[in-house]
Amino acid sequence: MARRYPKVLLAALLLTAPALVSAAGPGVPLQSSGADVSNQASLQRGARLYMNYCLGCHSLQYVRYNVLADGLGLTDEQVAENLRFTGDSPHDQIRIAMPAADAAGWFGLAPPDLSLIARSRGTDYIYTFLKSFYADPSQRATGANNKVLAGTAMPHVLWELQGVQEAVYRTEVAADGSRREVFDRFELVQPGSMTPAEFDQAARDITTFLSWAGEPVQLQRQRLGVFVLMFLLVLFVFSWLYYKELWKDVK
Repeated sequence: MARRYPKVLLAALLLTAPALVSAAGPGVPLQSSGADVSNQASLQRGARLYMNYCLGCHSLQYVRYNVLADGLGLTDEQVAENLRFTGDSPHDQIRIAMPAADAAGWFGLAPPDLSLIARSRGTDYIYTFLKSFYADPSQRATGANNKVLAGTAMPHVLWELQGVQEAVYRTEVAADGSRREVFDRFELVQPGSMTPAEFDQAARDITTFLSWAGEPVQLQRQRLGVFVLMFLLVLFVFSWLYYKELWKDVK
């Protein structure tokens, strides 16, 4: 299903500062992710991208490989061949090989586990974050910045897919005549291996996968919830009929 890429790309901090769920920052509203955990094809693509581009630094320690296989509709053998880059057993947690002490020394703080990122920040945050990297020479370590999380230590690990984009600003004139530069849009200056539409889908797939990882049983929970509500509805009807029968002679 997936191919192994020749190198594990750097990744660092996705969570280094508080952020609002309703807005990512000044002038950068969150985009709707359209993540759908019931879309198994999207889950499989997202898992492939995550394992190849993110797992080098970001673990999913609350998810085990056998749970991954069940959720993605794959066998343990398919997961072992295509997605299990760490661990020896299907029952192992999805961890990274990088020692936490080394990561803290390289990045200043160990890259966070992303098992619950979708539950803590929301899928729109992840989707917009993945699409909001831009070239920034002032970021000497990575050469890239992000409009959702300014100053992020995480490099643009998906640049080969998306390409390189620059932030374009416009000048706004206030009532008092003062001027300021305001972010307007991104402009692609170096195409990647994907078209913009294809990269949007790739970002959506990764977001979908992380949404599933935050609660692998969410589809079962939703289905069970429907049956519970149906049971309660039937119980209510019988309870009401019993009530009417019990009190029909009481005036």
